[in-house]
Amino acid sequence: MKTDLLELDADHPGFHDAEYRQRRNEIARIASDHVAGSPPPYVEYTATERETWGTVFSRLSELYPTHACREFNAVIEELGYRRDELPQLADVSAFLQKRTGFRLEPVAGLVSPRDFLTGLGRGVFCSTQYIRHHSKPHYTPEPDIVHELMGHAPMLAIEDFANLSRKIGERTDRATDEQVGQLATLYWYTIEYGVLRREGRLEAYGAGLLSSFGELEHAVSGKVEVRKFDPDVAKDTPYPITTYQPLLWAVSSIHEAFEIMDAFVRRIG
Repeated sequence: MKTDLLELDADHPGFHDAEYRQRRNEIARIASDHVAGSPPPYVEYTATERETWGTVFSRLSELYPTHACREFNAVIEELGYRRDELPQLADVSAFLQKRTGFRLEPVAGLVSPRDFLTGLGRGVFCSTQYIRHHSKPHYTPEPDIVHELMGHAPMLAIEDFANLSRKIGERTDRATDEQVGQLATLYWYTIEYGVLRREGRLEAYGAGLLSSFGELEHAVSGKVEVRKFDPDVAKDTPYPITTYQPLLWAVSSIHEAFEIMDAFVRRIG
């Protein structure tokens, strides 16, 4: 039987940590055994995992009042996250279903862009349950439970953001490979790294920003090029995945992002 369900790159902080790799695979198997559509399984997180969560949670919470969009701040308060408790996917999923109809579906690791975006179109967000390596609590080379619950989940409780997510994925199942690539790029520039420009200042609404204090600080530092969101240009604009984002695309509201993407998706059929 294959021992590793998740392949880690050699530069991953946990690559040489056998205990971490074993733990990652335990959680991956829980997701692999999960019956799609049923509530996410509970995971008994270790003291080390809870401490990693708490470290990131505390640092991010300091930045949210001044760096995150007001919609996010309202929801994060309602969710009631705490430093000493790593939330369960099932509880957060139930919260989202009541608010916007979205649900969280546990996955063992990364899924293909087509499958991931198609799920969004159906109101399903594929979510990991494992957590980043404790040696670098403020860094992760791939999505983890901190990214999902601190970045994506609160935003998916906001109607305009949930609609935007559905819109990006709703026609992916019949899109060409080229169109899927373009939609994945637009997902990156909106759902992951979108910003709002309000009253002369920037507010983050993208999960990649909201779940990384380094990215969040960098985004509003004045050192980043910020353009008005134009999907016809953004869809073909490359982006780095191992460094801070040098380019962000802004809208005046999440609803405006939805309207822009709605028009784009209609054009591509």
